[in-house]
Amino acid sequence: MTNKLTHFDDGGNAVMVDVSAKDVTTRTATAKGRVTMQQATADLIARHGHKKGDVLAISQLAGIMGAKRTADLIPLCHPLPLDSVLVTLALAEHESAVDITATCKTSGRTGVEMEALTAVSITALTVFDMCKAVDKTMQLTNIRVVYKEGGKSGTFIAD
Repeated sequence: MTNKLTHFDDGGNAVMVDVSAKDVTTRTATAKGRVTMQQATADLIARHGHKKGDVLAISQLAGIMGAKRTADLIPLCHPLPLDSVLVTLALAEHESAVDITATCKTSGRTGVEMEALTAVSITALTVFDMCKAVDKTMQLTNIRVVYKEGGKSGTFIAD
């Protein structure tokens, strides 16, 4: 791990990191997150009773679309050709929550952690947006990278 922030030059100016000297390798990242909610909201999602439609299916699609737009949202993020984006949602009814996992894959010179994190974040935001009329207490929690593979830094697996 480096002690230097990579998105600033020696003069303190913001820069997009030059990755041109890096090898093209297969890179994968997985991120997770959770939306907690009232039990009645989880029940509404489970029985597909929301008038806006299937909350989980729409949120899943939004997450995939979000991953593809990451470089448009994060100023110094490289635009990447994504080989795969997989977003899964699981309703943890006994915990009144939706668990989100996103895995992104590319063959490139830089990692896809930001794409996986964006996919989870946009998915969670969409769940919130679709359900906010019935539950203003929802919380987006524990969004983090849990797995990363490829590139010079190797494999990372969260505890």
